[in-house]
Amino acid sequence: MAHLTSRSGYRQLEARLNRFPQGTTPDELLYRIFSLLFSDEEAQRMARLPLRPFTAAAAARAWNLGLEQSLALLERLASRMLLVDMEIKGERLYVLPPPMVGFFEFALMRVRDDIDQKLLSELYHQYINVEEAFIKNLFLGGETQIGRILVRESALSAEQSLHVLDFERASEIIRDASHIGIGLCYCRHKKQHLGTACQAPLDLCMSFNLAAESLIRHGYARGVDSTECLELLHSACERSLVQFAENARQGVNFICNCCGCCCEALNAARRFGHLHPVHTSNFIAEVDAAGCKGCGRCVAACPVDVISLATEQPDGFGRKTARIDESLCLGCGLCSASCPFDALNLKARPQRVITPVNSTHRIVLMAIERGTLQHLVFDNQVLFSHRALAALLGAVLNLPPVKQLLASEQVRSKYLESLCLRWG
Repeated sequence: MAHLTSRSGYRQLEARLNRFPQGTTPDELLYRIFSLLFSDEEAQRMARLPLRPFTAAAAARAWNLGLEQSLALLERLASRMLLVDMEIKGERLYVLPPPMVGFFEFALMRVRDDIDQKLLSELYHQYINVEEAFIKNLFLGGETQIGRILVRESALSAEQSLHVLDFERASEIIRDASHIGIGLCYCRHKKQHLGTACQAPLDLCMSFNLAAESLIRHGYARGVDSTECLELLHSACERSLVQFAENARQGVNFICNCCGCCCEALNAARRFGHLHPVHTSNFIAEVDAAGCKGCGRCVAACPVDVISLATEQPDGFGRKTARIDESLCLGCGLCSASCPFDALNLKARPQRVITPVNSTHRIVLMAIERGTLQHLVFDNQVLFSHRALAALLGAVLNLPPVKQLLASEQVRSKYLESLCLRWG
């Protein structure tokens, strides 16, 4: 396994992934992870694929292979979820997913005997949880993040519920999905191999729509209907798990049911909360000091440790009450649900949290903030289709003027600049 960095395919794939907003950080551990997931030759092939969805014909041109041979290779990669394949308007398209949320997780979303999942879990832990470079790059590179917290619907009053939009409700995301898949929780499965997993169920990872359709087809998730998925959501809420969803309003691809001990996103929120690695819900917890008995149940319930007990007097004497660090509160509602005295409730945040329209909008925002938009527009591996380019430009034109300016500066395109000036 020594000197893996000399393998050109893994270096090429690393460079390719780093043209996308959700990239990697170079490390010997990364190449060891790559070596478990695919061969050096496969990595070279993957490194030549476009960043946006592409057809088999486009892959054949990039690889300089025949169409039949290219289709066979694409199917082998998709069967291991190194590529995501999807049917859109009768056309089969493929996309190279980022490492996270992407092929890192997919490798542990089912039990497999073709790779050493225990060794892979150990490498993931070292690369993601011990060394900080990758996790900081993933969550702290800009204002727009991969995921967002969904508020616990049962923690809201009837009046508050009137102001919660459908895309902010886990139940509505489930009801609106075209496909629903249930797989193993990557985070807890990894911890299980390390011997440190909690008692929360493994089979609670929810995927939706096009992502679910691909995961189900290749056996990485089992297909369920909305009724069963809603029952699983209820079970997750009963176990005090937090709902962490893709940061998009339309076509949401996943909801994770997270525990504070195993979840990568909640761990990032705990370690780097002041840098806001996770988008909050539109609510924030507040304490009714008069009703609080200082029992501490909310302290234990908070998944990111932002609640403490404080005494009335500085010397430590007097009645204890709960105190919340509002700057770090995720607005999940677990604390409110845990309080037996109804002394902890949710209130609306002063400013509404803005959620990107869809995954394209989110990716464009992330690319602008991380300085990689030009890689999406000028993808020299395979030319953009008109449809993909139109979607990207449409997302740019829906940005605020300041973001549009950043986009035009990065791309340095007179065409894009004129569009922004015309429609901004």
